[in-house]
Amino acid sequence: MQNADAINPGSMQPPKTNYLTNGFTVKSWLLTKDHKRIAIMYLISVSAFFLMGGVYAAAIRLELLTPASDLFQTETYNKAFTQHGILMIFFFLIPSIPAILGNFLLPLMIGAKDLALPRVNLLSLYIYWVGGALTLWALMQGGVDTGWTFYTPYSTTFSNSYVMAVGLGIFINGFSSILTGLNFIVTIHTMRAPGMTWFRLPLFVWAHYATSLVMILGTPVVAITILLLAVERFAQVGIFDPAIGGDPILFQHLFWFYSHPAVYIMILPGMGVISELISNFARKKIFGYEFIAFSSIAIAVFGFLVWGHHMFVSGQSIYAGLVFSFLTMVVAVPSAIKVFNWTATLYKGSISYDTPMLYAIGFLGLFLIGGLTGLFLGSVGLTVHLTDTYFVVAHFHYVMVGGQVIAYLGGIHYWWPKMTGRMYSEFWGKISAMLVFVGFNLTFFPQFILGYQGMPRRYASYPEEFQVLNVFSTAGASVLGVGLLMPVVYLTQSLISGPRAADNPWMHPGLEWRTSSPPPTENFDQMPVVTWEAYEFGEESGLDLDEARRRDAVTVA
Repeated sequence: MQNADAINPGSMQPPKTNYLTNGFTVKSWLLTKDHKRIAIMYLISVSAFFLMGGVYAAAIRLELLTPASDLFQTETYNKAFTQHGILMIFFFLIPSIPAILGNFLLPLMIGAKDLALPRVNLLSLYIYWVGGALTLWALMQGGVDTGWTFYTPYSTTFSNSYVMAVGLGIFINGFSSILTGLNFIVTIHTMRAPGMTWFRLPLFVWAHYATSLVMILGTPVVAITILLLAVERFAQVGIFDPAIGGDPILFQHLFWFYSHPAVYIMILPGMGVISELISNFARKKIFGYEFIAFSSIAIAVFGFLVWGHHMFVSGQSIYAGLVFSFLTMVVAVPSAIKVFNWTATLYKGSISYDTPMLYAIGFLGLFLIGGLTGLFLGSVGLTVHLTDTYFVVAHFHYVMVGGQVIAYLGGIHYWWPKMTGRMYSEFWGKISAMLVFVGFNLTFFPQFILGYQGMPRRYASYPEEFQVLNVFSTAGASVLGVGLLMPVVYLTQSLISGPRAADNPWMHPGLEWRTSSPPPTENFDQMPVVTWEAYEFGEESGLDLDEARRRDAVTVA
């Protein structure tokens, strides 16, 4: 692996203009159509929402440090966990990898000069800002206490909080997801470089293609649901509220028809990141490329068929419950295919334990626990006992934080040299990765035990016998918080005084590494032409590492 202090051979020459130096005014950024600059603005915005969501998470854990509700009033606690969920899910988890890494890398990976619809890309950022600003305004005015799921009839009748203002913010933000997904699909279909066939696409691109399908097909459903919620709340038309002739189960069907596929909007891009990291740091071509590619499409398709497993105790038909339970087991198969193939890629690989790889290995363990505990919740008998307990909270966080957030951090560290042209401290990167892994497990693994023992979620007080495990969980959250804040410090420091990055510091054959670090505004000086898809590493190819580095996967027309 190349030393972090390595300098480009041409670094002593006058620096070329890149996307970061092509204009320094605020106007040049706000009116840019460059997908890379838009990605950087998304990075700043999404990070701000993540910080705010983290503050609410800290408040929740501090309240649960003692059995009594002695830090907040119960209504304030309800608002804290609701607003934590809203900010983290709708404004961080869903947009983070697609809007940041997808925006920055997808055109580079397929050899395009930009996304197919650059103005639409900028519009999606503006929409995200508008939706986020409206939501923050509502949270500051009085907040929401319905839970992030907005279950009726509470959200339509009983809650006096700013439900519809937040709902409107989420409604607006949904258009940002739709436009991003549309842009990705059009770009992948129409702007691939010559020779970039479908089965030469990086698995990162396949994952974003599958994610984009879910964005386009699923997001309108939650938008319609929010509109119906507003109609019922303001016009008192009986849609969801049984007191005026509505059906609350209908709301759950509509909400989860989007919100379960939304889980795959969050996790599928992370799986694409992990495919890139494991292949690179094992110095091997990914095992079972076609299986991983098609498993992404399978997850996107099956994800629309399993929403009912959130409703086993809601009153839906027992026969429907059996069908949804079976489909839940089926959707685990393509996820398992990915895990098995990633593991097979590591087998006899020349593994380099750089910071991104530590996150990738952490992902494998944490996502495996999250996936297996999902099978518990997909079982009709077990879920009667586990529904609305901390077991569900732990499972969700093992998938979302142990999966998506870990993958996001791995991707940020991996592509940071390409995005900024600077290397970060490997020492602090590894320390941060280990703190995140240890802190996460200490935070959420005790919650599996708490949930199985019967502790309900969304309660500000609890029986004293649960306190020890809650203290462990809060202590773990402190460690996790330190681990998550550390990258803010050393990545920011790298922008100021970090060593300059080589164009290809990880020695990867992807097209994004065939341009300068940071890339020029137009991405490539000349159109790349892909000539062969395989890139062999190390001993498996019969090449030493230096020769493998010289061997090229593309030519330039």
